[in-house]
Parts: sequence; C-alpha cells; structure tokens
Amino acid sequence: MAVQWVLVLHGLATLVVVVSFLCGQWPIFRRTPIASIHHFLTVGAYDYFLRCVGVLFGVRGTNAILELERFCCDRPNPILQIIYLAIVGGTYFIVAKSCFSYIPGYYLSGIHRHMSLLAVGIGLLLFVLTSFSDPGTVKDDNLSQYLAAYPYDNIIYSERECPTCKIPKSKHCSICDRCVARFDHHCGWMNNCIGERNTRYFMAFLLWHFLLCIYGAVAIGLVLAGQLKESRVIYILSVYYGIENSFRSLAPQVLQWFVGSYDTQILLMVFLAIVALLLAGFFGYHASLCFTNTTTNETFKWQEYISWQRKLNEARASSAALRASINGMSSEVSPRESKWRAFFRRSPLEEAEPVIKENKYDKGLIKNIYEIIVPLSSRSLFSQKKSKVR
Repeated sequence: MAVQWVLVLHGLATLVVVVSFLCGQWPIFRRTPIASIHHFLTVGAYDYFLRCVGVLFGVRGTNAILELERFCCDRPNPILQIIYLAIVGGTYFIVAKSCFSYIPGYYLSGIHRHMSLLAVGIGLLLFVLTSFSDPGTVKDDNLSQYLAAYPYDNIIYSERECPTCKIPKSKHCSICDRCVARFDHHCGWMNNCIGERNTRYFMAFLLWHFLLCIYGAVAIGLVLAGQLKESRVIYILSVYYGIENSFRSLAPQVLQWFVGSYDTQILLMVFLAIVALLLAGFFGYHASLCFTNTTTNETFKWQEYISWQRKLNEARASSAALRASINGMSSEVSPRESKWRAFFRRSPLEEAEPVIKENKYDKGLIKNIYEIIVPLSSRSLFSQKKSKVR
C-alpha cells in the first residue's frame, strides 16, 4: 500500500508542477497557489539560484550563468532538440523493454511492435521537417513574392523598414536574426521559427504526437488488461480468496496487483496520458488561430490594439459625459433626479463604442485552412503581383 501512495503522490505532484508551469499565468489561477508556483518556477527559482551563485563564486560566476542563459535563450541552439530526441528515444526504449514481451497478447496482435516503430518514425520525420524547413524568410530575392502575398492592414501592420534587414518589415526574429513572413513564434524545441511555410509541418507535428501518446497509453492499457485476463486474477480473488465479485470489492485488490506487478507500465501510461492532454491543449490553441488566420504574434498585437482603442473610446465617452454635465449645470434648473433612478443609471463608460476586431487576413474557415496547407507565397498567382508585406 505504501508503494501505491507514493505513486499517487508522485502523479499529483507532477500534475501540479506541469499545470503550474504551463498555465499558472492564466487569469483563472490569479492569486492562487498555482500562480505562486508558476512565479517560483519561472522567476523566483532562477533568481535565488543567481543569488547563490553570486555568493559562492562572485561576479565571474554570475556572468558565466548569464552568458549560458544568453546562449540557451537568445541564440539558435540545439539543446531542446537533443532533449526532445532523448525523451522520445528513452520513452520508446522503456516501452519496448517493459511491454513488448507481452505482445502479442490477449488484446493486441504482434503487428503493434512494428506499428509503434513506424509511428515514432513518422513523428521524427515531422520533427525534422519542422526544424529544418524554411519558415518563410524574407530576403531581397523573394521580397516581391511576400509583398504580393501579405499586404499591410494598417491596423496591427503598417509600412516600415526593418532596421536590421533593411527591407519592408514583416516580423524580425531576434533569435534567428531574420524577418519571417506570417511569423507565429520561435520554437525552441525545433530550433526554428514557425512561419508561413512551415506552420503546416508544425501543426502536423503536434497532432501526430498527440495521437502517438494516445496510441501508446491505450496500447499499454490493453497490455495490462490482457495480463489481467490471462492471469485470471479476478477469478482467483473471487473463488480462492472469497472476495465479492463486484467492482467495489475487487477494484482495490486489482489495483494493488497492478501496482505490485506492472508499476513501470502504469507510470508510462500516466506519463503518456498527461503529455497527450498538454499536446491537445497546445494543438487546440494553434488550430483556433489557424481557423481565423491569426498567429500567436498577431494575438498579442490585437490585444494591445483593442486595449488601446477601448481606452480611447472610454476617454471619449467620459469627455462627452463631462461636457453634457457642464452644459446641464449652465442651463435651466431641471427637476432633481431620484436617488433610486441615479443608482441604476448606466455609467458613461458603458456607453463607449465597442472595439471591433477587423482581421483583414481572415478569409473564412476553408480558405484559412487551405492557406496553411498551401502557403500563399508558393502559388504562382501571387508571385506575379506587387503589394505590401504582412
């Protein structure tokens, strides 16, 4: 039973840490322990670490850590790519070593040994395509092509020159030091920008790895179910140990048998299920952006624009209300308004004109998805035109 509680506590702790790290900045977790853990993981722990290094090794030690930080976070490097390959390779090795001896089994045929290897191989192929494909680098020789494909909307994009590349600006990636058309974000796991030309590979990578984790978790679950069936555990417990043949009575005993005999497989199944949930959320977020032909970078731009416009509209509404109030004071005395009606009177700020998001690049669901699959700059129709870059 002690092992069971250790596994449960380990799983809960892992889940809390992962959710805190990835989702702790969400408004729903504001002023909660999740937000505090997120702040500690992303800022506090590193700050304390720098202070300890400064106390132990002085300024040289601190400068060495800061230089390492610049290399890892501000320059292209393959560290996360190596970690990804280690995670995939290590997980597949442990799955093969702990589960392949039970395949073929009661519920799984032997073909799953080869299917799993093929599935991992396809995932690695998508990883390579996303990592080493051109994200849509804007250069002098392809400038007219991108000028034709993505015109300015004069809302979140306006015509100006990139101070680094000296060309009409789209979005300059400070890590890769290049301008990228339809820039979404710089992905450290791929050591590459995600842009117009490789968003399709990135989305395929996320979707395939989500399905791969689901496949792995279900396959391990079927292996465990097959072992339960072949070992006749339920029959033995109910007949020889006199345990009532009901879910409520058998479940604790079966769980104890699983944990005692197949703890590695259970940990693998839980790990794959958690990763699948994270990938599902990440894929869903990016899919929603693709459906409206918006990028992560543009999401932040739109938030800034809408916030600024809302403040302007509220300022105009307040100014109009103030002028109306002054005019009312200077005019003839009107009947005094009751406190009850004044209490329920709408604030002038509520009458401010709402801000409407006019996304020029949203062409409808079907066309938006088609643009991801077949980028505009790869079509001959757009390479003949001249316009201004997005």
